[in-house]
Amino acid sequence: MGFLTAKGVVYKAAKNVDLGPDSQEFYLKANVKAPRMAGILAKIFAWFLESRIFGKLLVYILKRNNLIHKLVSHAELEESPVYVPQHPFEELNEQEVKCIDSNLSPPEKVRLAIDCLDSTTEHVLNGSQPFFHRWTILDYSRAYSSGQVTPYMVAERLIAAIKDSSCHPMQMSFFINYNAEDILKQATKSTIRYKNGQQISALDGVPIAIKDEIDCLPYPTTGGTKWLHKFRSCEEDACCVKRLRLCGAIIVGKTNMHELGAGTSGINPHYGASRNPYDAGKITGGSSSGSAAVVSAGLCPVALGVDGGGSVRMPAALCGVVGLKPTFGRIPHSGVLPLNWTVGMVGVLAGTIEDAFLVYAAISGELPSHQPSSLVHKAYFPLLGSKKLITDIRLAKYGEWFNDCSNEIKICCSSAVDQLCDHYGWKTVEVTIPEIEVMRLAHYVTIGSECTTSLSSYLEKLNISESGWDVRVALCVYGSFSSQEYIKAQKIRNRQMQFHNNIFAKADVIVAPTTGVTAYPILNDALKTGELDYINGAALVRYQISGNFLGLPAVTVPVGYDKNGLPIGLQFIGRPWSEPTLIHIAHAMQALRIREYRQPQVFYDLLLKDIK
Repeated sequence: MGFLTAKGVVYKAAKNVDLGPDSQEFYLKANVKAPRMAGILAKIFAWFLESRIFGKLLVYILKRNNLIHKLVSHAELEESPVYVPQHPFEELNEQEVKCIDSNLSPPEKVRLAIDCLDSTTEHVLNGSQPFFHRWTILDYSRAYSSGQVTPYMVAERLIAAIKDSSCHPMQMSFFINYNAEDILKQATKSTIRYKNGQQISALDGVPIAIKDEIDCLPYPTTGGTKWLHKFRSCEEDACCVKRLRLCGAIIVGKTNMHELGAGTSGINPHYGASRNPYDAGKITGGSSSGSAAVVSAGLCPVALGVDGGGSVRMPAALCGVVGLKPTFGRIPHSGVLPLNWTVGMVGVLAGTIEDAFLVYAAISGELPSHQPSSLVHKAYFPLLGSKKLITDIRLAKYGEWFNDCSNEIKICCSSAVDQLCDHYGWKTVEVTIPEIEVMRLAHYVTIGSECTTSLSSYLEKLNISESGWDVRVALCVYGSFSSQEYIKAQKIRNRQMQFHNNIFAKADVIVAPTTGVTAYPILNDALKTGELDYINGAALVRYQISGNFLGLPAVTVPVGYDKNGLPIGLQFIGRPWSEPTLIHIAHAMQALRIREYRQPQVFYDLLLKDIK
């Protein structure tokens, strides 16, 4: 029976693991043993997995061959499990920050955030910039205040652009649902407010899109499925959407996503494959695929996503925009599909770090009536307009992990880090981050277990034929995880939290590429079935997992392009509650690279025609 046995790794205590640059800890690359499948092959594979005769054996073989049994299921660890990555708030003594009252209203927070911006980098609406940039929140706000354009006019153009992007030959599949009448109704109210000089905030009249994993009236919340909204109705806006509405933002609809967030490509067999604005033949990444694409294509300066396994940062990087995932608990999860409640977080996708910051300011902050007092934390905003630069920043870099990507990404991201350090006098600190592949597998066990548990009452009633074939495969694997495997994964979470806490004692942030590959082609055989491509999937999530599994804040910034003109992102991962420092660092990186940004092939300019 040796074929069916799998001996587990015996891990030494986390406190005894060397995290220094000369550590003898072995860097294990992703050991993915699963061929790409789509079309009829994906169907056959799903049928076998769903078979009572072959299913359990096939899942066992998959888990054994991909080292889940060795590294997680049968592992021996002395650490106790940590089930929720909730970090106690601590004063970090960050540089150039402003303490604000966390009980302020969203419009008041936005006003204070604007006061923190660097006025010297604001765009001027004259259409004569020597470099490409997407219109920002403040660009929209100024255009409305000056009377050059109204929110209603922008809404009309936006609706036309959505229709255009949805037609042949592009079929970009940005949205699952939008309502032109509702958009125009919101825009009319905003236009009247500006006419009367009563605009609520800088977000008033600004179009913002919402991932279809977040409740937002008048739309059903599908989670990218054809069935979930039949069992779970949307009764009210999610907390984050309510806060945007309080600021006057125009909510323009529900963006496309990978079905149930159970994949990294953004190919949805029900609503179409979200296509990358830099090359419509390439993926956007998932699962916040549509949210990244609408920002990249200029339809909205900002969109909301949910990041459960890099699902905000990955598509942001592939589509050449900013992606910000805050600390676990920083943004209330109320009204978000509970697909993965200990690893998922609402995140922000934006054209610039300033816009990500403004929306983060609007939607962050706990719910006083629902959160225990022990979780209440202070709020700090980064002073991006300060003439005093933050100094002595230490960037932790694990060389073997950093370089485990395509050669073009390695060269581009290494150059960006060198430029950042040379320009600002910052330093890299060489470290070892052990067991990264172990963490990826433990996260996979966790997110899969939580997904099937949260959906269990619905899955019992579901006609499985309503799901995409790739998701049917995912659900078979997700449903195979045992309570023992889940608890072992949480022990691994404890180990990694200890490792990262020790690294943050030596450095301010961890720096790495955002993805291991750039956007790859959308193949026709995947359009109707979805796609199983775990090799590319592992490369896409390689640098994402600690942000989700450990509840750490992280941000990705565009830093360049590959030889085909596809975007490359650089990621900064911070200690808990360090969003101000992350935003400072992202702002510094953006300032050095923004003049090299390129316009996507698919791009809609909703303001320029009014600029004289």
